Amino acid sequence: MKAKDSELMEKIVSLCKRRGFIYQGSEIYGGLSGTWDYGPLGTALKNNVRNLWWKKFVTDREDMYGVDAAILMNQNVWKATGHVGGFSDPLVTCDKCKKRFRADKVEGYDLKAEKGKCPDCGKGDLGKPVQFNMMFKTHAGAVEDDSSISYLRPETAQGMFVNYKNIIDSFHPKLPFGMGQIGKAFRNEIAPRDFTFRSREFEQMEIEYLVNPKDWAPTFEHFRKEMLDWTKQIGLNPVNVYENEIADADRAFYSKRTIDFEFDFPFGRSELYGLAYRTDYDLKKHSEFSGVELSYLDEETKEKFVPHCIEPSFGLDRTILAILSSAYTEDNMNEEVRAYLKFAPVVAPVKVAVFPLLKNKPALVEKAREIYQALRKEFGAVMFDDNGNVGKRYRRQDEIGTPYCVTVDFDTIEKDNTVTVRDRDTGKQERVEAAKLSDYLKSKLN
Repeated sequence: MKAKDSELMEKIVSLCKRRGFIYQGSEIYGGLSGTWDYGPLGTALKNNVRNLWWKKFVTDREDMYGVDAAILMNQNVWKATGHVGGFSDPLVTCDKCKKRFRADKVEGYDLKAEKGKCPDCGKGDLGKPVQFNMMFKTHAGAVEDDSSISYLRPETAQGMFVNYKNIIDSFHPKLPFGMGQIGKAFRNEIAPRDFTFRSREFEQMEIEYLVNPKDWAPTFEHFRKEMLDWTKQIGLNPVNVYENEIADADRAFYSKRTIDFEFDFPFGRSELYGLAYRTDYDLKKHSEFSGVELSYLDEETKEKFVPHCIEPSFGLDRTILAILSSAYTEDNMNEEVRAYLKFAPVVAPVKVAVFPLLKNKPALVEKAREIYQALRKEFGAVMFDDNGNVGKRYRRQDEIGTPYCVTVDFDTIEKDNTVTVRDRDTGKQERVEAAKLSDYLKSKLN
């Protein structure tokens, strides 16, 4: 495991704020712990990842059905799954400074002996933990009583399980088939930490894939490979991605097999994604509590059973943090240290930036605007930048992670209608005919 790199984490956080990727939530009011706002470039990066995931795991497959379930759900959903009674973390409080911590995340705390020292003040003792339920409780309706209790969902999975019967009735799919969803989930974390890694509001990309129980093993292996392929597609360095087979004693009680895909974040190796064989636990529980039969009838064999579930689970915010961690690079260029984001072009929030060499020369600006508009129609994520000298623009676009910069100069309008195209990673420049620019960039970006 790589050592923690707090300096790298600080650099990433600073760049994210400076360049408009991620801001502290409610910052002008002092912030709200565990909440983050995505700025223009962070939103673009997030949308790119979200759209790529949806394409790969939903629209490009014939066996997947997309859903978008409500965040507020009937409280009995969470009673059925055990969340109301058992979705808790161990909470300990320092007897000196009164700060609270999640016991299993405090270095040096002995869970068996139920004692340890406060990691903050270093003087107080942390005693016996109490169970703290992480769900955000609210009320739906005009009257606040026990019947109106609802919760902000702590996971997106159950919104798919409760729609299993609707999918069956509407589309009559044959097993195996899956449901995919991207959406917000909420957990009242005791101690949010590590930038966007552990937040109180976060976004999940999840699949509940239903199979005949005899077919679970090859399906599990299929999604294991697909998840590894996904990490490469979004530009994560394979040497920083690990598979951790979870031991029997450490798995969730409903899981018969779980793999955690871990990543070397600047703060250490931690879980990025999860792949779990959830068996028929969820559908059986919902059938029991709702009184609605949730079995599946195989029309060919006439076999009737409750399908088993393979669950690939992806945290979108953790994905963004992993991409930023992988992309952040420093080198020496023109005898200066340069920091830049080496995004895979497919996720880069800006694909191409277009400059006029000088912004006070109308002919250059007009030509640059013409090229910019043409490239926008082709690539969408194109930025026009005339702020500062060209050197400063290059540095700014490098920090943004823009793969290619196009500069319109006097040769463009007076000589040969060529432009300068600069490569982000190498800094090398090449003259390209303006008429062939689109095809040139396509070949590079793809």
